[in-house]
Amino acid sequence: MNKRERVIAAIEGKKIDQIPSCFSLHFKEEESFGEKGVNAHIKFFKETDTDIIKIMNENLIPYAGDIKTPEDWKKIKTISLKDEFMQKQIDFVKRILERLDKIDSNVFKIGTLHGTVASVIHPIMDKYGYEKSRELVCEHLRENRVYILDALKRVTEGMSLLAEKYISLGLDAVYYAALGGENYYFTDGEFLEYIAPLDKIILKNIKRSKGYVILHICKDDLNLNRYISYPEDVDIDIINWSVHEGGVSLKEGKKIFGDITIMGGLENRSGVLVDGKQEEIEEEVKNIIKGFGRERYILGADCTLPTEISYERIATAVKAARIN
Repeated sequence: MNKRERVIAAIEGKKIDQIPSCFSLHFKEEESFGEKGVNAHIKFFKETDTDIIKIMNENLIPYAGDIKTPEDWKKIKTISLKDEFMQKQIDFVKRILERLDKIDSNVFKIGTLHGTVASVIHPIMDKYGYEKSRELVCEHLRENRVYILDALKRVTEGMSLLAEKYISLGLDAVYYAALGGENYYFTDGEFLEYIAPLDKIILKNIKRSKGYVILHICKDDLNLNRYISYPEDVDIDIINWSVHEGGVSLKEGKKIFGDITIMGGLENRSGVLVDGKQEEIEEEVKNIIKGFGRERYILGADCTLPTEISYERIATAVKAARIN
C-alpha cells in the first residue's frame, strides 16, 4: 500500500498493512507564508514521513474594526474567493501541491479550514485576544443574536467556498477545525441551535465536492455529545479531538461516534511525544495501538504540536506505528 491507499483503507475500515499517521504544527511566523512556507511544509513532510500531509492555513480573515455592540458584527462582510487572504491561501496550496507531486504524489493531502466559530473571531483577535473574542460572540448572541448570526452565516458561506476550492485543487480532504464543544462558552442549546447547523453546511459542501471530511473538535473540557448528530447528518470520515485535555479517551469517543475512523492518541503540548526518550515514544505508541486496536485508526495528536519540537520525535512515532 502507498500512503494514500493506506489512509483510505483506514477510513473505509479495510485491512491495512501499517497504521497511518498524521501530525502537524504551526510553523514560525516567517515560515508560514510564501516560498518559505512552502519549503517548511516540504521539509516537515520529508523529515517526519507522515502518511498525511496537512497544509496549514495562517491566511485568516483580516481585521474588520472594533466590535463593541451586537450591531458591529455588520463590519464582517461577505467573503469571496477573490479576497486577498483567500487568494493567498489558494496560491499557497497550489505551490505546495506542485512540490509534493515531485516528491510523493501518493501521500494523502489535506487542507486546514478554520471552522465558523474560529473564523468569525479571527478579525478581532488581535484587538481583543482569544478569550475576550470568544466571550463577545456569546454575549452578543444572547443580547441581540440577529447581527452575530448574520456574520456567522457570511463566514460560513466564505469558508464553504474555500473548502470546495481545496478539493478542486487536488486535496483529498478538508480538516475542519471546530470550536464550540467546550462546556464553558455556549450552552448545549445555543450550540445545537446556532452553531451545529452552520458547521454542517460546510461539512456537507465538502462531501458534495467529493472530498473526505476530517472533523477536529478543538480545545478542552469538551462535551462530545454536542457532535453526536454530525456523523449521521454529514458522513464524517475521520474524527479527532483532545483526548487528554478534553477528558474523553479514544475508546470512550468510539462509543459516542460509533463506526468512524478515529485519529489521535498522543498529547500535543507535553507528555511522551514532546518530552520522552525515543524508547518511551515507541512504547507509548505501541500501547495506544494495543489498547485501541488497528481497525479504523490513524495515529495522531490532540492538536498541533509545539513549533520547536524535533522532527525526529515525530518520525519516531510514525515509524513505531508502522511496526505495530
